[in-house]
Amino acid sequence: MRIIGLTGGIAAGKSTVSRRWAEHGAVVVDADRLAREAVAPGSPGLARVAERFGPGVLAADGSLDRPALGSIVFADADARRDLEAITHPEVWRLAQQAFDAAEAADPDALVVYDVPLLAEARGRRPIAFDAVVVVDAPAAQRVERLVAFRGATRDEAERRVGAQASDAERLALADHVVDATGTVDETIRSADDVWARLTR
Repeated sequence: MRIIGLTGGIAAGKSTVSRRWAEHGAVVVDADRLAREAVAPGSPGLARVAERFGPGVLAADGSLDRPALGSIVFADADARRDLEAITHPEVWRLAQQAFDAAEAADPDALVVYDVPLLAEARGRRPIAFDAVVVVDAPAAQRVERLVAFRGATRDEAERRVGAQASDAERLALADHVVDATGTVDETIRSADDVWARLTR
């Protein structure tokens, strides 16, 4: 089994690439989905988040109120680091379980770990990747995409992009880069080129 780390800033096009590689036969493990599991109702992770950030981050049904938490952590770097210290280790644990299951099902599997915050979590990364692929679109372009396609205000988009690692920090991790500065079709062509190198 080989594990490829796939990362990119918000609105870079990472989901497009992971979907394409799934079509090629990759086993995709989605860190965002694992992050939701890590703070699911009744989980130790959610209890620790509520303890750190207060009952205002819980919805009436006891689940995590993501907008309320987001308004705190995207405006306060220390708060964001505290949240990451709670969630990242649990996400890594769940990821390792998913990798073990993929290997048990197919010892020759090519697993793609779709993880947006790879650069931010690199100091606490217990998983060794066979390669890291960065889906790259510059920060200014990603801000425009958040405004145009996801309904964010410009201030909110700039804050969310600015809260993540810089383009340079992300690219410093890359063994391969998918160019996502163009159209979706152009991004897919670049993803196919990288896939061919990974599977050569």
